[in-house]
Amino acid sequence: MTTLTDRLWYGRSRPLWPLYPLAWLYRIVAEGRRRKAWQVKDEPLPVPVVVVGNITAGGTGKSPLTALLVTLLREQGWRPVILSRGYGGRSKDYPLRVEPETSPEIAGDEPVMLALETGCPVVVDPQRKRGALWALEQQLGDVLICDDGLQHYRLPRDIELAVFDAERGIGNGAGIPVGPLREPVDRLSGVDFVVTNGGTLEELEHPAQFTMTLEPAELRNLKSGKTAALDCLRDKPVHAVAGIGNPGRFFATLETLGAQVSATAFADHHKFRASDLRVGDGDWLLMTAKDAVKCREFAPDNAWVLSVQAQLPEAFAAAFLARVQECKDSLTIYEPVRAHNG
Repeated sequence: MTTLTDRLWYGRSRPLWPLYPLAWLYRIVAEGRRRKAWQVKDEPLPVPVVVVGNITAGGTGKSPLTALLVTLLREQGWRPVILSRGYGGRSKDYPLRVEPETSPEIAGDEPVMLALETGCPVVVDPQRKRGALWALEQQLGDVLICDDGLQHYRLPRDIELAVFDAERGIGNGAGIPVGPLREPVDRLSGVDFVVTNGGTLEELEHPAQFTMTLEPAELRNLKSGKTAALDCLRDKPVHAVAGIGNPGRFFATLETLGAQVSATAFADHHKFRASDLRVGDGDWLLMTAKDAVKCREFAPDNAWVLSVQAQLPEAFAAAFLARVQECKDSLTIYEPVRAHNG
């Protein structure tokens, strides 16, 4: 399934070339913000800060990677806290501690999904440094993971991971709005790890590039919580909906599991309504975990959620954990700090 964005940004041509003046302006503003942030760079926070993000617009697999990092850290005795902007949420008060039952309309869909799937403390605040300080004041954990924060330069960070969809790569290589780049490719020279979802990107030439796969993990009925074996999808007619950055990847995953897929794609962070979830008699409705948290109150009984887990080689886990430990060893002994409005 090819969307308009795919055709405009992720082909080899640049049909939006008349917008190049806007692309240059976007780049100048972005570089100015980054330069200003580094010039007034604050002291580092007293715990390691890990930032997961990308330099391209759209979905790349950041949230599944964030969930994997939580697992890796917990296995080594760390107490991770996830920080998020909470895109799409409209809380009256920040910082906001997100629980699995928190409404996505308040917190945003991705923070609720991460709270549900990881059981990890999740803190939402558009000012992510303020959220970080509050999390430390509340003594929620001893390492911070910022989901989708590569361009949020006011947050001090120790480790950066840039994530790419290997199928899309850097698209036509142009900046927004001519192409998908939020920042130029040479930004990668400053990140610690490059993670490519679904394959390798040799053109990136980063010394610490690792390939990630998203593997189907669980099939769960959204209403009852009942689980089913993945192989029950083989030859089964299903209607799939997805309001994520790359819905085609979700639909393709269902097809690899043998499902006969009728698909409807929506814009990323789509606000679902009951009318979006109507399917034929006897068909199953399939959706992603990110979309499911927005449909809990009105989903039909035949709505099922396919969750995925990120998989990366052991070499990545070893290198990442060693880098976190190195950061901890270089920081001062942690003492609770008081949050402020900075």
